[in-house]
Amino acid sequence: MSGRELSVSGRSGSLSPVLALCAALAALAGLAGCSPSGGERAPLVAASPGGGTVAAVPTTPVQSEPLPGGNHMGTGPVQVGLILPLTANGAPSVVGVSLRNAAQMALQDVGQNDITLTVEDDQSTPQGAGAAAQAALTAGAKLIIGPLFAPSVSAAGQAARAANVPMIAFSTDASTASPGVYLLSFLIENYVDRVVDYAAAHGKRSFAALIPNSDYGRVAEAEFMQETARLGVRVQGVEHYDPGQADVAVRRLASSAAQIDALFIPEQAQAMTAIAPLLATNGLASPHIKILGTGLWDDARVLGLPALQGAWFAAPDNSGFTRFAAKYRSRFGSDPTRIATLARDAVALAAALARTHPNDPYSERNLTSPAGFRGIDGVFRFRRNGLNQRALAVVKIEHGATTTISPAPRSFAPKA
Repeated sequence: MSGRELSVSGRSGSLSPVLALCAALAALAGLAGCSPSGGERAPLVAASPGGGTVAAVPTTPVQSEPLPGGNHMGTGPVQVGLILPLTANGAPSVVGVSLRNAAQMALQDVGQNDITLTVEDDQSTPQGAGAAAQAALTAGAKLIIGPLFAPSVSAAGQAARAANVPMIAFSTDASTASPGVYLLSFLIENYVDRVVDYAAAHGKRSFAALIPNSDYGRVAEAEFMQETARLGVRVQGVEHYDPGQADVAVRRLASSAAQIDALFIPEQAQAMTAIAPLLATNGLASPHIKILGTGLWDDARVLGLPALQGAWFAAPDNSGFTRFAAKYRSRFGSDPTRIATLARDAVALAAALARTHPNDPYSERNLTSPAGFRGIDGVFRFRRNGLNQRALAVVKIEHGATTTISPAPRSFAPKA
């Protein structure tokens, strides 16, 4: 692979001069893995770039079209399995249909002559995912894309590893990743690293954290402690709280407010409506303390809170999704789910690698290229342990909206 990121142009069958995967990457498929119902199995499962619910976005019913080839798309020589939750409890799944539609768009955009997709329904269950993976492998799949839900990723990943076939899955539960099982989703760790790094680079040296007792909070706290230690900044205090009971934790932090210049709160948007007033009344929303959050805060309920005006959080650039959503609406007459671009980019990447590396497209070397790949939400790259790194922006909340104060990097520095 060259030292430049891969991108696939939106023109059928053409590659950009920089070999690029200019497809459609989006959105945080829930953190601890999404629940089949489309809600959250725990706060860990958020399925938008900011961490909202799986079906976050569609305002009109999701439409789909029968595939001309039954469960097959494309006519290329390289076989790829696509495992999606097309049904849940026997009924059509909004999320699964949206992901399938996005995959269909990817083949139309980059040409259908590079790969043949075999679409398998995992029925939103681990058992279904295991069976779907076996069916894809029997059909000769050289790569498996999906599934979405964490238990399904674990089940399908077991089959894929046994066959030595790599998988690009959509869960945000980092525990489902492993060498050969790559997660394309937006991971909490990337959000934490980006906002903490930015704050430290801009003079913040004494951090504190207000951590919810949730799966999301525990993952965020672990990364926060690791990153602050790496940067050599002080952690003045960490307080934990149960849902709806943050008042005592806030008061404890307030006792050392004079020694804090950055306060990290990895909390869901809905909960921040109760926490923000507590920050104000306890002196933690003062000008000398910079409040920091994650992509969960890219939500109107958070952006309008007076105590959070001036706060910083990390987020993907949404302009790519906006363009993708307009094209999707034009094609299918409905809105895509926010995570639809995961399928879009995964399929575009599979096609691009099949075209540029026909002999061994999905080798570890190709999939973990240090230069990474360019998607709709920016550049990303897979690590050998199956996790990913994404280029994120840092935004500031002001006047009830966000302003980008540090654009997402357009490429990666070489790995250390």
